[in-house]
Amino acid sequence: MNIDEKRPNLIRLGVIGIGNMGSEHCRNLVAGKCPETALSAVADLREDRLAWAASSLPASVRRFATAGELLQAGCCDAVLIAVPHPLHPVIALEALEAGLPVLCEKPAAVAAKDARRMLDASRRLHVPLALMFNQRTNCLYRAMKHTLDSGRLGKIKRVTWIVTDWYRTQKYYDSGSWRATWKGEGGGVLLNQCPHQLDLLIWLCGLPVQVDAHCHEGKWHHIEVEDDVTAYLEFEGGATGVFITSTGDLPGINRLQIDCEQGQLICENGEVRCILLDQSERTVCFGSDDPWYHPEVHPFLLETDGKNDQHVGVINAFAAHLLRGEPLVASAEDGVRALELSNAMHLSGWLGRPVSLPLDEVLFARLLQEKIDASVPKDTVDITYATSHQHTGARCGC
Repeated sequence: MNIDEKRPNLIRLGVIGIGNMGSEHCRNLVAGKCPETALSAVADLREDRLAWAASSLPASVRRFATAGELLQAGCCDAVLIAVPHPLHPVIALEALEAGLPVLCEKPAAVAAKDARRMLDASRRLHVPLALMFNQRTNCLYRAMKHTLDSGRLGKIKRVTWIVTDWYRTQKYYDSGSWRATWKGEGGGVLLNQCPHQLDLLIWLCGLPVQVDAHCHEGKWHHIEVEDDVTAYLEFEGGATGVFITSTGDLPGINRLQIDCEQGQLICENGEVRCILLDQSERTVCFGSDDPWYHPEVHPFLLETDGKNDQHVGVINAFAAHLLRGEPLVASAEDGVRALELSNAMHLSGWLGRPVSLPLDEVLFARLLQEKIDASVPKDTVDITYATSHQHTGARCGC
């Protein structure tokens, strides 16, 4: 089949940026894991990555040195953007203006205002824009979402997420001049490692209305950006939360606990434990004659369908949306909200006080620019590490 020839039941996809995640997307597409999507073209500024494409991908996949060349070639129905996240808005806007639907790796941008520009363009041009929040396909989180949405547990009272299994050594941070700098990445653990968790927190519990965060910059490593964060969250309706993350804890844990009026969910170690109360805690609180009321509980594991399609699932949903209007896994609006929360944590940390959402995007942009202007280039880079990991060079959640 000539993939340059448009078929009504097949999306010709171009992948822009074929480093770590971009090359993995290419391999999944070529392996036939996305039956309604064909890899038609790739683009990368680096000659070594284009050489990899020439030797590893089918001859029918066209190769371009720039995103602009790919967008103008007419060989794609849509594009997947997997370049460094500071470049996402520029390329996404160019693709949307060219009429090409976009599936963008996370995070959508560094600042929520730039992600909002992408969203506004998508709406104005009526061209779809989706985000690669692949953790939403995880059966554990989907089961939690279904349970919470069903109302069986009542209203959420508190969420606590400790995700500190992001351990990184100094060698990791020394592997690139851009790594862990305000100018190169625009943030640390919140922007590089945690976009999925921040998205899932909003997906499950809603967007907080106030954030009080402590973002410790270079606490455990010789870096500019934050590597240890503790944030207190307040939600509309009175629920509260705590979000803790770090790249300095060893071994670290990943434990999500959501307490509700009529039960509790705990996601940890590849399973979700659930407790259902016979009656609402609010009813017990004001109706029980027992000052020391203690219920009998019977924890059980939440049933799941066992499916965890990850990136392939997002691409398949993207194709189904373009072909038949089926739902996306994550929309452009989701990308904006995740950055609003991330930006709010940064802003609260910089100001040393709580901040409210919607975010003061002008203030955030000004303070971020001050950080970028003061960013100091690294004197040395671990070339050995960087070279040995050259195939994972596209900085996407690494």
